[in-house]
Amino acid sequence: MVDALADVQRRKLLVALLEHNPQDDSAVVIADSESESDAVERLVSMQHVHLPKLTDYGFIEWDEDTHEVMKGPNFDEIRPLLELLDDHEDELPDDWL
Repeated sequence: MVDALADVQRRKLLVALLEHNPQDDSAVVIADSESESDAVERLVSMQHVHLPKLTDYGFIEWDEDTHEVMKGPNFDEIRPLLELLDDHEDELPDDWL
């Protein structure tokens, strides 16, 4: 679980899924102010590193064809840590979530 939470992009995605209601029509979007090259690098990293890692842990299910991410079969195992992070977000460094 610590490895899954070690990267800011993985933390942001997992916390966003924690708060996401599957009945909502809106997609989960992780916004960041960044340059275009940083955005491209982040997308490549998500597709080739972060999403596969979280899928391997079972924390997410990722449909590569539709680019949809949803809670995986092991999501409830990491939920308490995500709730702790989310509840104490104001006490964390600015770049943590």
